[in-house]
Amino acid sequence: MRSSAVQRLSVLCARHPWRTLAAWLVVLCLAVAASAALLGSALTTEGGIKSEPESLKGQNLLDDRFPARDEVSELVVVRSETGSTNDPGFQESVARLRGDIAAAEGVQDVGNPFDGRAKGLVSADGSAVLVPVVMNDDDGADPTAGIVDVVDAVERADDEAGVAATITGQWTLGYDFTVVSQHDLEKGEMQFGLPAALVVLLLVFGAVVAAFVPLTMAVASIIVAVGVAAVVGQAADLSFFIVNMVIAMGLALGIDYSLFITSRFREERHAGLTKMEAIAVSGATASKAVLFSGMSFVVALLGMLLVPDTVLRSLAFGAVVVGLVTVAAALTLLPATLSLMGDRIERGRIPFLPAQHGGESPFWGRVVRAVTRRPALTVIATSSVLVALALPVLGLQTGSAGLTTLPDDTLTQRGFVALNTYFPQGSRTSPAQVVVDGAATPQVTAAVERLRDLVATDDAFGPSTVTTAPGDDLTLVEVALAGDPAGARATAAITRLRSDYVPRAFDGVDAGVYVTGETALNVDYAHLIDTWLPIVITFVLTLSFLLLLLVFRSIVLPLKAVVLNLLSVGAAYGLMVLVFQEGIGADLLGLQQIDRVEPWVPVFLFSVLFALSMDYHVFLLTRIKERYLATGHTVDAVAHGVGATGRIITGAALIIVVVFVGFASGDLVGFQQMGFGVAVALLIDATVIRTVLVPASMVLLGRWNWYLPGWLEWLPELHVEGGAEGEAEREVTREPARTTGGGRGE
Repeated sequence: MRSSAVQRLSVLCARHPWRTLAAWLVVLCLAVAASAALLGSALTTEGGIKSEPESLKGQNLLDDRFPARDEVSELVVVRSETGSTNDPGFQESVARLRGDIAAAEGVQDVGNPFDGRAKGLVSADGSAVLVPVVMNDDDGADPTAGIVDVVDAVERADDEAGVAATITGQWTLGYDFTVVSQHDLEKGEMQFGLPAALVVLLLVFGAVVAAFVPLTMAVASIIVAVGVAAVVGQAADLSFFIVNMVIAMGLALGIDYSLFITSRFREERHAGLTKMEAIAVSGATASKAVLFSGMSFVVALLGMLLVPDTVLRSLAFGAVVVGLVTVAAALTLLPATLSLMGDRIERGRIPFLPAQHGGESPFWGRVVRAVTRRPALTVIATSSVLVALALPVLGLQTGSAGLTTLPDDTLTQRGFVALNTYFPQGSRTSPAQVVVDGAATPQVTAAVERLRDLVATDDAFGPSTVTTAPGDDLTLVEVALAGDPAGARATAAITRLRSDYVPRAFDGVDAGVYVTGETALNVDYAHLIDTWLPIVITFVLTLSFLLLLLVFRSIVLPLKAVVLNLLSVGAAYGLMVLVFQEGIGADLLGLQQIDRVEPWVPVFLFSVLFALSMDYHVFLLTRIKERYLATGHTVDAVAHGVGATGRIITGAALIIVVVFVGFASGDLVGFQQMGFGVAVALLIDATVIRTVLVPASMVLLGRWNWYLPGWLEWLPELHVEGGAEGEAEREVTREPARTTGGGRGE
């Protein structure tokens, strides 16, 4: 029986460890150089839809035919603490503020509330004024770059005696979102992720040196993946969130795969094999399982690449790249490291912790025996609970959370409150825009007036204005929106505008009419994601099933894996609806209740959760099948597989759970939903799915687990071969196989 390519690669790297380390050092140096030189220009804070819904069609028409149109993007509310805007000192402060703003980088124009021709820029009670600001966004300028100086000017004015100044608007929102999101992500990764990873690794291995090996593999993989992103970003649009995705998934996979292989190496050394023999056995078993796990992870993330959205594609690309790099590190760098370290990996024993040398865990063995005593009852009862948890997903509503969910101390939120207090006429920075593509004929003019009359009767809309393009071939109707432009009220107003008011006003008019603006873009984005979600799910399920069919040469195991993973993902969706939409337990958990889930969250959750779940599932099933091929007994194979991997899979899952709990403790509701969903799903997956449903269902099915129809016998054999240890020893020693005592558990 020939050894596998994965085993031969592991042995080769272990025999030439210094060459392997040197090659990786070169790759790491190139990655660091690429990141230092190119990463800044490779990433963008802008998101983008790679299709053309109605809102983008309207926006493109405006850009083409209204190229020099000035749009107010920011509003500065300046209040006189004496109660009167006629105070000369207050007017001097406003003039000084306007001058500071005008001098800021990226500012195109600043309105004057005291200009006699200006209308609506002084509050009804005469205590506040509104200063409109037009930012220059030509050539795709970064919204967060020019706003910093403007914010500084407003904050200086706010510090003056007798003056209170706040700002809100599109670019300010982008600035706040970037600051808060980076804080939340760093909190999840650095304050929770790395410390939690180290603690869990110390508990799993019981030795300091062994615990640091997986962290080293993870860091190396992250560095290389970021370098790849820096290079690719020169030719493609990549969101700055890709770095956070690479770090989160790099930590998860780097630690997972190193855990799997290092634990198997320690297990075989404890069983009596030499260092090289143990590496060879690990290569033939755990490393091969890691390869299959990595393939399943990548396949599950490919679905997110289908969605025509820059941010989601960037996240998927980052996860795929770091997944591939992590597999490469596990199959090459890790065997070389184990070869150099040998038994020194056991150094730094932690007092009061029992020595961990792999093999079957008595605790997990007892758990398996308990859940498999009555397998049918266990499967029915557990599945019923998960289905019940998933049922609330039927009420899932998606949509942008809006600026009102930002922390109260952010610039945007404080400015929005002041704007609605003193100037409640509706949003002037994010109005609904109706673009009429056609000559300004009397027929079009009459239709525009009908539309203005219709929206005037709807209290969700404010004042409207009409502007005609220089060529008289396009008319723009701008209607102020009441409340948060990204809120549910504004969203419903856009829906009425599109489905009712525009069709009624322009009935029989020969002109194209498109509703655009910030709120319309949010509506179209949510619709886009809702449309692609079932496509992504179908694509991922199909590819995952085919991959598992090849790996395990069974039609039952892939079907069961898909169903079980859907149960854990569905339960996570359902709990997310209960907590965030219904508010059940939200206050207790420190989370925000909101009537909608961010549109990107369901797609992200499904892809990441399915990827990680399949990762663990493949590792567990390869260990079970390895034992089954050696003994032919399903019950024994299941007990051994869960007993040997339970501690490792649970430890690996706990690391990711803590990372995403860190995200859930952040301030942005989108990250709260993402963190909560991932943490809950992985807890369910590592406990209920892996330790209850998988063993119970496999014992219940017995030999049917391995059923492959005769017409599929032509499939290539990719599974882990039985008797791999003997092959591993022959590969290393070039001698006939010998019996090695010590209970390797196979």
